[in-house]
Amino acid sequence: MPAAGHGRRMGAASSTPKQYLALAGRTVLEHALAPFLADPGCRGIIVALAAGDTLFATLAIAADGRVQCVIGGAERRDSVAAGLAALAGRAQPSDWVLVHDAARPCLPAADLAALLNALPTAAAGALLAVPLVDTLKRADALGSVEVTVPRAGLWRAQTPQAFRLDRLRAALERHPAATDEASAVEALGDRPQLVEGSPDNLKITAPADLVQAARILGGRTAMAAQRVGFGTDVHAFGPGDHVWLGGERIAHSHGLVAHSDGDVLLHALCDALLGAIGQGDIGQHFPDTDSRWHGVASLVLLRHVLELVHERGWVPVNVDLTLLGEAPRLAPHCEAIRARLAAELKLPLECVNLKATTTEQLGFAGRREGLVAQAVALLERAS
Repeated sequence: MPAAGHGRRMGAASSTPKQYLALAGRTVLEHALAPFLADPGCRGIIVALAAGDTLFATLAIAADGRVQCVIGGAERRDSVAAGLAALAGRAQPSDWVLVHDAARPCLPAADLAALLNALPTAAAGALLAVPLVDTLKRADALGSVEVTVPRAGLWRAQTPQAFRLDRLRAALERHPAATDEASAVEALGDRPQLVEGSPDNLKITAPADLVQAARILGGRTAMAAQRVGFGTDVHAFGPGDHVWLGGERIAHSHGLVAHSDGDVLLHALCDALLGAIGQGDIGQHFPDTDSRWHGVASLVLLRHVLELVHERGWVPVNVDLTLLGEAPRLAPHCEAIRARLAAELKLPLECVNLKATTTEQLGFAGRREGLVAQAVALLERAS
């Protein structure tokens, strides 16, 4: 990662090198390094710094044993060459080396994965790029349109760019004036593969780019702070004189066939909560082969699931449940169920919604053979 520049096009907006500017709680450079440090396939990172750089040592990532610093040069190619030289004795000539701009702090993990997945079949290497979608105009010396340039087949190159170590080293030695690593490799006669990336992977060049990067990272943070889960449960009617729904005992001409008490509403809610935290379903946590759960009240299952939710640092924000069936009628019990669930979930009543509908006598629920429940749960990171 070449990080020895200052970013002259940032103008007078800052005297700090752009890779060290604050962005969404970290520096630009820390954001740029983050996707690689999070990837288990990354064997190490070489960061090329300016001579006399005193800022990198103040960052938390400086203590990461996978990160090594070298002195870069006045130009990008000098910094990349210094980084490649530092790999002597550490990497094999056929190892894949990725070069990424220190000023690209918004690389999506999915884009990095797509690039890595392309490498086994990309003999000449690969790079992230975005197809051009805007109409291109070439201007004359006075700024008037000289010609419209066809955009078909044109892409905007991004980083990271990935090449075999020996091939990249040779390309940069023979073609030092290349504007990026791919250009140098192309000058050898190779044809690297383009892997479509995201426009979010912008390069910080001007002050306005920093604002846009903050918006992108802020949106990701908001999404990362929330999870949605969906659950469905079905039980058939059988012998009995009541059913359990939402923790309430409701008189009915039949019971529900189940290993536990058959509370389809709570089972669907449990599955929604488990889905939001990526922990499977209630069948995995409470299998019907385990006698401990035989006939158990589904409120007990819900409390176990909520413990898992809280242990992983999440809390419910709101839930929405729907019961599908011809009978029993849920309306007389709706508010009691909402109040019970609000207490269990520690939510205001208005954050627990409950609906019931028929299936217009269609399907097994319409034939009064059983009940279906669906649930959606929204979670957020605990404070």
